[in-house]
Amino acid sequence: MSIDVDQRRAGSRAKPWLRLSIAAAVLAFIGSIIGLTVNGIYDSLTSAFLFQALAQDIVNAVVAAPLVVLCAVLALRGSYRAYLIWLGAVAFTVYSYVIYTFSVPFGAVFPLWVAVLGLSLFALIGGLTSIDRERTAERFTSNRAVTVAAWTLLVVAGMFGLLWLSEDVPALFNGSRPQSVVDMDLPTNPVHVLDYAFFLPAALGAGIRQLQRRAFAYPITAAFLVFLLLTSLPILITPFVQTALREPAAWGIMIPIGIVAAVILGILGWLLATVRTLRTPRAGAPGLGAAGGS
Repeated sequence: MSIDVDQRRAGSRAKPWLRLSIAAAVLAFIGSIIGLTVNGIYDSLTSAFLFQALAQDIVNAVVAAPLVVLCAVLALRGSYRAYLIWLGAVAFTVYSYVIYTFSVPFGAVFPLWVAVLGLSLFALIGGLTSIDRERTAERFTSNRAVTVAAWTLLVVAGMFGLLWLSEDVPALFNGSRPQSVVDMDLPTNPVHVLDYAFFLPAALGAGIRQLQRRAFAYPITAAFLVFLLLTSLPILITPFVQTALREPAAWGIMIPIGIVAAVILGILGWLLATVRTLRTPRAGAPGLGAAGGS
């Protein structure tokens, strides 16, 4: 992939946020390695929560952190596709470290987790505000791919919303705690809280706006698909963690989540393949209305 001079100049607005995310990714990698190798970090967690934490650390160290660094570097060189993937990967990092900082008991790695959360949150906000709304829609050349991506986002978000409600609503009526809360021995399920308050409304809004062809929704929809794909990985890895620890593994989850992940991967790949390079030189963020890379 060749990047011309104008493409290299295009990253001025988002450069600080891309570099900030690299720092967050390095710290996240270090924290996850510590979580996987140092005894005592997760000693106070229940077995169900422990499996999830270890699976999350594996994904952070092997996939998410390297992906953030790689995409940030490519975006700094002008790659718009890398920028879209970067947005989703940074959003995933923010989501994950909200759970780390608010749900895992205080310990030696807590300051590191807080640093990752702060750096990645500011990087995400800065990255979103660097998007040039005027020209971003010009990059997406397939209306069909855009429509399918929007409906995928709406369906998957709705599916998870219904799944969480199927657990939480009966518990509310029965005056009991949801089973996932009992299994993790937490006041509430942090994933449900984040999804109800932030992810689901934002995903549904982005999907609807994408169907209406609102300019800002194009990169957000693509980033949300990356986010969804990454959030499926810890779920898919958890049975392997359980097996490695000689515990009964929940292999049944592999089929539905695996199908969802495969569908998202296919549609995301199709959507990104339809993204084109804009050749008109303009000053701006990396590939966000400037002469960005592919």
